[in-house]
Amino acid sequence: MTVLDETAESGSEPADARGRVAELHALRQRAERGPSEKATAAQHAKGKLTARERIALLLDEGSFREVEQLRRHRATGFGLEQKRPHTD
Repeated sequence: MTVLDETAESGSEPADARGRVAELHALRQRAERGPSEKATAAQHAKGKLTARERIALLLDEGSFREVEQLRRHRATGFGLEQKRPHTD
């Protein structure tokens, strides 16, 4: 049986994979927070909830599985190319 060395040196495959997984987790957390604090505050100021807040109220906890969480739009009109949040 092959035993993997957990103290992998910089640049080795296991360490690189762990780094990529950590990047993915960080990216997902940013997507869950929404486009910005300012955008969320603007929704709340209008008496509205964010999409995730509405989903949380509608569904049982743990029953929602988001698909394409990191997807972005490709629209270019009206300055939308400057605003490309995840899950949009």
